[in-house]
Amino acid sequence: MALQRACERLLSLQDGAGWWQGELQTNVTMDAEDMLLREFLGVRLSDETERSAAWIRSQQREDGTWANFNDGPGELSTTIEAYWALRLAGDPVQAEHMRRAAAFVRAQGGIERARVFTHVWLALFGLWSWEEVPALPPEIVLLGRRVPLNVYDFACWARQTIVALSVVKAHRPVRPLGFGLAELTTASGGGVPDQRSRGSSIGGVRPSPRRAVGRHGRLLAGLDRVLRAYERRPIVGPLRRLALGRAERWIVRRQEPDGSWGGIQPPWVYSLIALHLCGYSLEHPVMRRGLEGLNRFMIEDEDDARAIGAPPGRSRRLEACQSPVWDTALAMIALTDAGVAPDDPAMLCAAGWLLGEEVAQSGDWAVARPGLAPGGWAFEFANLNYPDVDDTAEVVLALGRVANAASATANGGSPAGDGASATANGGSTAAGAGSVASGGGSPDAGLRPRIEAAIGRAQRWVRGMQSSGGGWGAFDADNTRSLVRELPFLDFGEVIDEPSADVTAHAVEMLAALDLLDTPAARKGVRWLIEAQKPDGSWFGRWGVNHIYGTGAAVPALIAAGVAPAEECIRRAVDWLARHQNEDGGWGEDPRSYDDPAWIGRGESTASQTAWALLALHAAGRSEIGRLDSLALWRGVDWLVRTQRADGSWDEPQYTGTGFPSDYYINYHLYRLVFPIMALGRCLRSTASG
Repeated sequence: MALQRACERLLSLQDGAGWWQGELQTNVTMDAEDMLLREFLGVRLSDETERSAAWIRSQQREDGTWANFNDGPGELSTTIEAYWALRLAGDPVQAEHMRRAAAFVRAQGGIERARVFTHVWLALFGLWSWEEVPALPPEIVLLGRRVPLNVYDFACWARQTIVALSVVKAHRPVRPLGFGLAELTTASGGGVPDQRSRGSSIGGVRPSPRRAVGRHGRLLAGLDRVLRAYERRPIVGPLRRLALGRAERWIVRRQEPDGSWGGIQPPWVYSLIALHLCGYSLEHPVMRRGLEGLNRFMIEDEDDARAIGAPPGRSRRLEACQSPVWDTALAMIALTDAGVAPDDPAMLCAAGWLLGEEVAQSGDWAVARPGLAPGGWAFEFANLNYPDVDDTAEVVLALGRVANAASATANGGSPAGDGASATANGGSTAAGAGSVASGGGSPDAGLRPRIEAAIGRAQRWVRGMQSSGGGWGAFDADNTRSLVRELPFLDFGEVIDEPSADVTAHAVEMLAALDLLDTPAARKGVRWLIEAQKPDGSWFGRWGVNHIYGTGAAVPALIAAGVAPAEECIRRAVDWLARHQNEDGGWGEDPRSYDDPAWIGRGESTASQTAWALLALHAAGRSEIGRLDSLALWRGVDWLVRTQRADGSWDEPQYTGTGFPSDYYINYHLYRLVFPIMALGRCLRSTASG
């Protein structure tokens, strides 16, 4: 009954066009910066401001702070930006909730200790000196591909952001507000502290409190001093004009059809500011598309309609990104795991929609792989420049289920039976399809040939995107030059896209599903994945929290690739999962595990993390279920059944998705449904078949 209710709930959420999309919830800096962007551009409206402010107020905690994830510690820069947005909305400094927030900020060192990106926002309004923002000259776009610190050394999300910000910093605009933020400083003399008030620094730039400064960091701090002197008196002749012109064209060429940049908030808002400073009016098509696109990422709420803690009355919040391709692929895999026939109309509709989302053009990824033909999928509705390996692997696995249904039907078999066979062979946090067979009819006359052609292009693209060491990053190959992490400007978020265990696991599983294990790409991927296992038996999770996610991806992928359950790497992983099971039978891991090893594998039980652990145990136990493994698995299943809501879903206020380890986390609202369906479907159907 639990599985049936969950499937009914998930099916009810499918859009008529075939896709699924759960809300992608992050933190209130998205809403604060949206208000500040509109203020800077002169388009902020009072009614919109009040609805955004209502959401921001509702997320403040009793101690006056705002956090980056549910029940996380108060975060300084997030609290500064939220407080500032409420000042913009008219909240008085003397109000109790504002007094508590200001006290926290001062206790943490004031705006002087905020991250660089917060200082950039403050500088835009004259509340921080541009002189105290680390250097980021637009001439960076002129550096060749082989020169260290060129823009393609950065991950795609950072690349788009720094190009736009280099233009902003070159213009150094100041648009004063009608108030200051002196109450948030520890310095005497107002809201723009001078250099002397900032305490110890390296080369005049305070390093991130979390980041140790090594030899490269000291060298880059010296370079920063030189570049900041240059920024004060740039060569305003041909070089600066060339750099600004190239940066402007670079930004414009990368705007997506929906008006976004990369489908994500950071480069989007900075690109709009940069182009506005370059002279683009708000009526220019590029600017108009950008602002209209932001409005489509806004969720208008009334009386907490989605039960996520929004306030009574009207409020609104901005999604930092949208995940329809990812959500749709996971939903298809989950439903077929649960026994929904792959030729069910819902599956066929979803498959048709996914086929239409294939990215058929080259993007920034082609800089590192110039001879590779396109063939991937992106995360969002519109992101033609940045498809990624993770989404592509999951889409292939989802489409493979539908293609297998066609093969089974043509050969006189049962589509649902094929799904059960694929499930029984094990799969990862998002996988388990069998190989795509040839011949036969199709549940839709034109669908199967299109699927096979798309899968062919996708597997070639994924193999071509493999990094030289054998692993896969998400958006680029060999994006591993860690020097950029040391730049003084970049004290927030991951800025390179090095190979990760979870993306590599999904790529390996895709190759296994396509009977491509006897290829150099698969062999290198399996070897990389085994070598990436941590001494404690777990794997690090780059795009999900954290070691439970990484382990939940790696174990099923290795099993699918032919690694025996008795192998040491699998046994160590199973032992790690068993040791970290909570007393209530579930699993959970707090995002603080990225910073504090004491939190690894520890946290309140959640539906998605319990499901990830179960997927790994199920895969490892298909051939040989030990007593401990079996007990752990069925205790986990029992936890999911006991905690299910009446509507078929699960409560999950915890953030189990990762944007940037240590800095930025995501609550994917569909994770609490698709992953439990996968886990219950695989575990229960294996019992029925065995």
